[in-house]
Amino acid sequence: MEVQEAQQDFDSSERQILEKTNCDDEIACNDYQIIQRRGKYLMKAKLMLMLLAVMLVVSACGKKEETPAAEGTKQEAQAGQAVTLKVATLIPPMTDVLDIVKPLLKEDGVNLEVVVLSDNVQPNTALANKEVDANFFQHVPYMKQFNEANNANLVPVQPIYNAIYGGYSKTYKSIDELPEGAVIAIANDPSNIGRSLVMLEQNGLIKLKEGVGFNATQADITENKKNFKFKEVDLLMLARMMDDADLVAMTPAYASPLGLTPKKDALLTEKDDSHFAITLVAREDNKDSEAIQKLAKRMAGPEVKAFFEKNYADIAIPAF
Repeated sequence: MEVQEAQQDFDSSERQILEKTNCDDEIACNDYQIIQRRGKYLMKAKLMLMLLAVMLVVSACGKKEETPAAEGTKQEAQAGQAVTLKVATLIPPMTDVLDIVKPLLKEDGVNLEVVVLSDNVQPNTALANKEVDANFFQHVPYMKQFNEANNANLVPVQPIYNAIYGGYSKTYKSIDELPEGAVIAIANDPSNIGRSLVMLEQNGLIKLKEGVGFNATQADITENKKNFKFKEVDLLMLARMMDDADLVAMTPAYASPLGLTPKKDALLTEKDDSHFAITLVAREDNKDSEAIQKLAKRMAGPEVKAFFEKNYADIAIPAF
């Protein structure tokens, strides 16, 4: 409004001069031009002052509005942002456990990102390469085997559950029925080869060299009365071997999708599975971090224990 009034004042003054002066007089014309120039200058000056005043007002309002947001950002930085943890895994019940603790960890300021991979090598490779922060799919002997083969520094953080290892058959109902030359399928990694052979020895099917324990290989078999044939395959192939082998040694994670449980369907089970608890694994450089420790605490919490007791009592026992 003030700008319009100023413009109207200037226009009125200009009209008054034009009415009194027809520029026939050279001096009058010169006076008119001088007045016109001064008027325009004063008009510009007034407009600039008014514009400056408006800018100052706007700037002051902006500062008032921005202050709370700036303070809020500062407070959030001081409080600390939520940490994101990437954990690699494979199949249930491992994925189930992580799904249970995910909302619980959010309360602790940790965002859990579950990375489901397709084979039993990728989780350790991803962890060693720092593509994930932890993994949950293996027992400690398998982890140690990976460390030795890859010069890695993976470490156990928290044992979660003991999976009952057993031998299953689609054709036979007891180990006594296994025929001469029966084919027995076992996992092809060293830790699970030893585990399978020890289980077979515990149940009287073979004998191993004294003292080899879980480091046993087929070369350590000293007695095999029925001349069993052993076929070593990838872990993820074990369930498929039910059609081709007479006996398949595997954990519940691979037997369960077939509707099999160790207590009801296994022809034989291992006598002590505590050596092979499925464990949360991290790296030496992050195992003691606050976020990893929060994850370990939640995974060994009452919610997970209740889940196993309710849903997996026949195949797994909490290890905490």
